[in-house]
Amino acid sequence: MLFNRIGRRIRWSMTAASALVLASLGMPALAATPSVAQSTVVGIHNAYTKADFPYLAKALDAGASMVELDAWDDIFTREWKVSHDKPTSNDNNCVNAAGPADIYTGSANKDLGSCLDDIKYWLAAHPSSGPIFVKVELKAGFQNNYGMGPAAFDADVNAHLGNVLYRPADLLGGHASLDEAAKANDWPSRASLAGKVIMYVIPGTVELANPTDKLHTDVEYATYLKNLKAAGNLATATTFPTVLGALTGDPRAQYTDASIRPWFVVFDGDAATYVAGVDTSWYDTNHYLLTMTDAHNVPPALDDTNPPVADAQNRVAQLARDHASIASCDWYALPSVLSQVLTRG
Repeated sequence: MLFNRIGRRIRWSMTAASALVLASLGMPALAATPSVAQSTVVGIHNAYTKADFPYLAKALDAGASMVELDAWDDIFTREWKVSHDKPTSNDNNCVNAAGPADIYTGSANKDLGSCLDDIKYWLAAHPSSGPIFVKVELKAGFQNNYGMGPAAFDADVNAHLGNVLYRPADLLGGHASLDEAAKANDWPSRASLAGKVIMYVIPGTVELANPTDKLHTDVEYATYLKNLKAAGNLATATTFPTVLGALTGDPRAQYTDASIRPWFVVFDGDAATYVAGVDTSWYDTNHYLLTMTDAHNVPPALDDTNPPVADAQNRVAQLARDHASIASCDWYALPSVLSQVLTRG
């Protein structure tokens, strides 16, 4: 395996010889021009944590192709706060950057828009890198009645990422639904998405535990997408709704409104559950994006933050064979693991 450093980001460079080495280790080599749905990358859970990275940009320097952000809708300040457990405060490694030179300077603890700016400016400094997946957990869900619904979320994301985004409308093209487009494998190649961001959103832990919340993030955003398409305004949408939870069969069957099911092509759930008893080839065959979380917990369990490099690389390779698109972990100190890009399946 040969590693080339592009700026401060470690990336894979595959020669015929290195591909043979990977094959001998049971690690699938990357095809020449894979689509986004035909490759497996590695992401960082809660990449905004200051104890792991002093700046969010450092997570990208370490090679992560996915960063996860926890966001809270603060209806009083009209901000999307980024923290693990502080609904009205920012507690993160994002800074108030105005350009690529600023992503390693200034005070931290900024809102979601600033986190997105950090990613945008990092990509501006590393234009051949990407795509970068941004997974947003809306901890308490949307609050549309208070002006913090999907449209407000999109307005904020658009203001900070704009043309850096690869959007649902880009995948849709001339198809009737995202499901139809994904099944046709109309995802672009990774190479063509250099410098781009793909955002997806999941329901939050607080939202799911709230018995009074009857409209969860996944349903609300998918319904919003469906309605935007009907109104001819899908191009403004920024984000892919995500089905949360590792389930057998087609997990979209849980939605009683069958009309929103074709707007889900991104799925997210526990890696150990997927590996133990879910036919994940279904996701790969249909070219759906699949995030497997807590990669360390697949038996035999590995250390959650600092396992041996070879063990972590083998775990990513295992999840790639099990059809993950993104292997999510907390291995923040292992750039040779975070920077892997492998063939899916």
